[in-house]
Amino acid sequence: MPKANVPVLKEPVKPKRKSGRKVKVILILLFVSLLCVLFFRSSLSKVSAITFHGNMYSTESELLKAAGLEVGAPFFAVSSGNVERKLESIPSVEHAVVDKKFPGKIEIRIEEFPLAAYELTDGGKLSGLLANGTKIPLQNGSMPVDKPILTGWKENDPNLVKLCKTLSEIPGELTADISEIVPSPTLSYPDRIKMYTRSEFEVISAISLLPKKAEYLNEILQNQDPGQLKMLDADSYVPYPPPEGEENGQNDTTHE
Repeated sequence: MPKANVPVLKEPVKPKRKSGRKVKVILILLFVSLLCVLFFRSSLSKVSAITFHGNMYSTESELLKAAGLEVGAPFFAVSSGNVERKLESIPSVEHAVVDKKFPGKIEIRIEEFPLAAYELTDGGKLSGLLANGTKIPLQNGSMPVDKPILTGWKENDPNLVKLCKTLSEIPGELTADISEIVPSPTLSYPDRIKMYTRSEFEVISAISLLPKKAEYLNEILQNQDPGQLKMLDADSYVPYPPPEGEENGQNDTTHE
């Protein structure tokens, strides 16, 4: 009899250990989730210190309130750009830069508008005026000597802001002798001003002309006798007459 062909049996295939891998993945995810929960509940994820640099006219409490920051707040929820925009909405602040340093430290550099002048109010009180026209209280109430005092200006006068901006852009050594500035508008020069100096000059000019006249003004103040100086489209200088009682033989001096 012919032998019957017996089929060859295949070795059983071992099932893949998919279930074991899934368990490992789930355990790892749970472990990571637990670590995240613990981290965000720990002090490492909170704001631990807030420091400001460069602020002179705004207190730290005012800056913190405007920025909406506080120690203990979520560190990673703080948006640097959002905080900078909030701080720059403060009238005295020109620029703000927020630097976040993990863990928990926030350093903020404040750049304020420069001090341009002082204002004497009707009540006889002095306040500072920044380059954008913002008023600030004086720290010690002392009489300043390094900036001119503005008198007779209305609070809503647009030329007041224009003057503050102009004064902040002129080097201090060119305006150091100016003690007082009052408005003196005319139809021809709506921004006309009168300036009185510590060296006893009376100077008539216009805010729009002041930047290009500043060097010439400083030269006159340093080299000529006190007098009236007009610095408009055309310049003129007339010295004050000599005091009564001087010798009649004194020679007159003409300045151009």
